[in-house]
Amino acid sequence: MTISRRQFVGRLAGAGIASLANPNLVSAQGDGPIRVGLLAAKTGPLASGGIDMELALTMFLKQRDNTLAGRKVELIVADTAGVPATARTKAQELIEKDDVHCIIGPLAAFEALAIADYLTEKQMPTLGVSAAEDMTQRHPSPWFVRLTSTSAQCAYPLAEYSVKELKYRTIVTIADDFAYGHEMCAGFQRVFEDNGGKIIQKIFTPLATPDYGSYIAEVKSADAIFLGTAGSNGFRFLRQFIEYGLKDKMAVIGGMTALDESVLRNMGDEALGILTTSWYSAELDNPLNKAFAPAFRKQFKYDPGYYAASTYVSGEVLEAALKATRGNVEDRAALMAAIRGSNAETIRGRIKFDEFGNVIGNVYIRKVTKSDGRLVNAVIKTYPDVTQFWTYDKTAFLKNPVYSRDYPPAKNLEQ
Repeated sequence: MTISRRQFVGRLAGAGIASLANPNLVSAQGDGPIRVGLLAAKTGPLASGGIDMELALTMFLKQRDNTLAGRKVELIVADTAGVPATARTKAQELIEKDDVHCIIGPLAAFEALAIADYLTEKQMPTLGVSAAEDMTQRHPSPWFVRLTSTSAQCAYPLAEYSVKELKYRTIVTIADDFAYGHEMCAGFQRVFEDNGGKIIQKIFTPLATPDYGSYIAEVKSADAIFLGTAGSNGFRFLRQFIEYGLKDKMAVIGGMTALDESVLRNMGDEALGILTTSWYSAELDNPLNKAFAPAFRKQFKYDPGYYAASTYVSGEVLEAALKATRGNVEDRAALMAAIRGSNAETIRGRIKFDEFGNVIGNVYIRKVTKSDGRLVNAVIKTYPDVTQFWTYDKTAFLKNPVYSRDYPPAKNLEQ
């Protein structure tokens, strides 16, 4: 007999609830360490992000004496190198060799897509940080949740803000040429144009672009340019953009990793005033973040950003789930149900998950300013409880193709 994903999720949740209600169902709980696998790109073009992921998760566990819900935790880190095939190999090693109880990561959308079916087949509880849209849309897995956002989820508020508050009418987008960049720009385009703006040019560059000069020379005149870059690409693009004298002619705005805190630490005053959007900022004024961000900065000499926060939040959600299941990671269904049922207070604010396993949480519009002599992403506006469907009807949304280079169609491109 076959069952739908919705039915399976329901049964999974039911199993979790039953386990919590009946202590006899958790008798198989072990007394050994909880083994957590981390998939992080520690080499390659995304290495800075992957390294931050490991630093923050290690800090989270160390702050708790490497103990969660009364059980010791063993963290096993695997370097995916930002390569899909390597990500799959490392995931297999974590599950089949290291016998991990859950996985956090990986970072890149193309890595996550490469291992999604395998993780579901192995019924491995996974706390994802990758933004790959369809993993929580048309092809959700009951064993996966995303704690960050989809590629487009944070771009939606910035697109609306650009029209309604910044009064921009024409924008050029430039992004890394892979799923994350495609989906982010597509979501931004949809909301920007639905609010009366026009995307007049779309540029996609290889992930490991050594020189942006030829692309910058092609940029058309517009009110602003939107950066859909990851890793250090935003920093390198902006430097050349300024060298070409374009920053004085058009505004620069960016997605959630374009001017991440890990990028800002290498920049100077040229970044001041640039607006970006994200689900996190090291400047967030809440008790948990006011403890985390200064501690991270003290230890590593720079502010935490998207990458570091993604695994720290993963740790917070996992800890809440482990407390709910009394540390019983051997009952995977119960653990996954507890994760999906989370309503945890985290360094990014309170979060919960929709029926597809995607986070619902605040999105922040940020402006690069100076604080104590360093560049920071100051929060200037909060959009509360943003979902992956924005204001669109969920059923209609899911009938459309996943966002891509060509969807939605760009109807206002200038020749």
